[in-house]
Amino acid sequence: MEKKFKRHLITAALPYANGSVHIGHLAGVYVPSDIYVRYLRLKGEEVLYICGSDEHGVPITFKAKDLGCSPQEIVDKYHAIIKDSFNRFGISFSIYSRTSSKIHEQTASEFFEKLYKEGKFVEKESEQFYDPVAQVFLADRYIMGTCPKCGNDKAYGDQCEKCGSTLSPDELIEPHSRLSGEKPLKKMTKHWYLPLDQYEGWLKEWILDGHKEWKINVYGQCKSWIDGGLKPRAVTRDLDWGVPVPLEDAKGKVLYVWFDAPIGYISNTKELLPNDWEKWWKSQDTRMIHFIGKDNIVFHCIVFPAMLKAYGDGYILPENVPANEFLNLEGDKISTSRNWAIWLEEYLADFPGQQDVMRYVLCANAPETKDNDFTWKDFQARNNSELVAIYGNFVNRALVLTHKYFGGKVPQYQESDLTPTDKELIASIPQITEKIQSNLDQFKFRDAVKEAMNLARLGNKYLTDTEPWKVFKTDPKRVAVILNLSLQLCANLAIAFEPFCPFSSKKLQAMLNLAPKNDEVCPTSAPNGKVRWENLGRIDFLEADSPINQAELLFSKIEDDVIDAQLQKLANTKKQNEEKEAQEAAKQVAPQKDECTIEDFDKMDIRTATVLAAEAVPKTAKLLRLTIDTGIDQRVIVSGIAEYYKPEDMVGKQICILANLKPRTIRGIESKGMILMAKDQSGRMRFITPQEVMVNGAQIG
Repeated sequence: MEKKFKRHLITAALPYANGSVHIGHLAGVYVPSDIYVRYLRLKGEEVLYICGSDEHGVPITFKAKDLGCSPQEIVDKYHAIIKDSFNRFGISFSIYSRTSSKIHEQTASEFFEKLYKEGKFVEKESEQFYDPVAQVFLADRYIMGTCPKCGNDKAYGDQCEKCGSTLSPDELIEPHSRLSGEKPLKKMTKHWYLPLDQYEGWLKEWILDGHKEWKINVYGQCKSWIDGGLKPRAVTRDLDWGVPVPLEDAKGKVLYVWFDAPIGYISNTKELLPNDWEKWWKSQDTRMIHFIGKDNIVFHCIVFPAMLKAYGDGYILPENVPANEFLNLEGDKISTSRNWAIWLEEYLADFPGQQDVMRYVLCANAPETKDNDFTWKDFQARNNSELVAIYGNFVNRALVLTHKYFGGKVPQYQESDLTPTDKELIASIPQITEKIQSNLDQFKFRDAVKEAMNLARLGNKYLTDTEPWKVFKTDPKRVAVILNLSLQLCANLAIAFEPFCPFSSKKLQAMLNLAPKNDEVCPTSAPNGKVRWENLGRIDFLEADSPINQAELLFSKIEDDVIDAQLQKLANTKKQNEEKEAQEAAKQVAPQKDECTIEDFDKMDIRTATVLAAEAVPKTAKLLRLTIDTGIDQRVIVSGIAEYYKPEDMVGKQICILANLKPRTIRGIESKGMILMAKDQSGRMRFITPQEVMVNGAQIG
């Protein structure tokens, strides 16, 4: 039997305060967590919704250095932007605080001190990279060099952002300090480690045996880490920005950001409820849920629970961690460094009053089980064909017709007036609302919002089938039934959509006189009068003869020019990125080869040719078999270009070849010659072709 909890502690991953929030963050963490919190509040549950800015770590120090300001100035700026954007978007946190606060420093320090005094850490001395000019130890991100896997000369000590490889500073070719440009030295330094290996058995039992109900992506990633063997993880690092390590012999060291950040959930709760925070963190009657993206699974499912287990003192562990996958943008990975994103603050400026459209689209297209793609055309289509044409259209018709035929009052009817069509509608409403609740309980928000829209579809079909505008002249009593049931369905929609689209739901509730109209920036979904989840599915809680207000449009059609402007903005960004990449590529041109003589060059027979036929070489991914006309003969060349060109793209293309290259056999095919190609700034191979069409066999030299 599932345990019943008195209260729910919901945490959302702390956004990093070195930039604004984008739609990837919203789809992965903040929209689903807010939906769930609003749902719980509508049920009358006791809920805390905790979040705040993550304000420590190396990237913030880099940004401060680049801009010539202090790290505190950076986090102050972005904390304010993020907090304001969340509020205006309707993310209804109980508190949104920050990890640079005094209470956080105190909480994180006390957490470290207790573990240290109880011998829960392992102390190690090891060689770390050190800048002899700046005289500081270098975090991985402070070291740059050439990637050993792709040759990118701007790879970091922890990752190459060009090829995506995970690296260590020792793997970099010709590493140098980002602070001084000097080659770093190795120097001994001391740090404290959390021995995750000591908690491996407990984690196996708690997660692999005890939480098989977790999402497949979460459970699978945890299992992979545990099965691979856990290792001690440093909880301190040499840096001057962060929570200072509270030990006398730890000058110049701070708590590692992965250790300090999750403690922010605790410190933020303390800040909100200084005298009552422990019941939320140390009571078995509290259910804790972490909402995160997939890149944070290990920290929230393995590392933070191990920290809480080590600390003891009654701290509870998460009941569930419904992590989402990633959201892409127009077929490309969202990237803050390339500015390939839709930033929340910019969306709010470009689409005033349309928070619910983005909330709806991000939920309907949520990356719950796999990475998904956001496109502006899909955004427009979902708004125009679903929010406007289905949900908004039904509500508008029901209210307008009620004012037209019944003076803006809910019409009366007798149960004996109900037809089979009416009874079918009445039976369908609770069936759909039960599906909404079931999906919300299982964190299936995409399915839940789909069912909410099905509720609106049901109403639209009902009005279309019954045609009250035609029936009224001959049977006004029949129309009274139709519009009463339609209004009852509107009331259901006002509740069902509130977790997903709170702003339009508040507007609809006001139109139906279910709740007072208000101008709250961030409606909170607290139960108000009849607006309670327990009333969802009922068709009798709008009383007969009660007045309703005039209809207002819940959503407006989004025109092509609005979407075209957003696509143009992305196109401009893409062009800027390509120009930047081209400039970077130009700096990385391969060095000139050894000198050769004109006699050496004359040995090469380079000439034009045309592709007559092309086909993939069986059982290979990269090879194409090309039949070409060289002007002197027809021959076959096997070329590794299938990842860039399809066979049908090649037929008729004029190319340049090295005709007198010694033949070789590739996969059983004799290849006579080589195609001349060059690599562009993105790494794609492209043909060297004549500017004008030439006769086949024309020599180049």
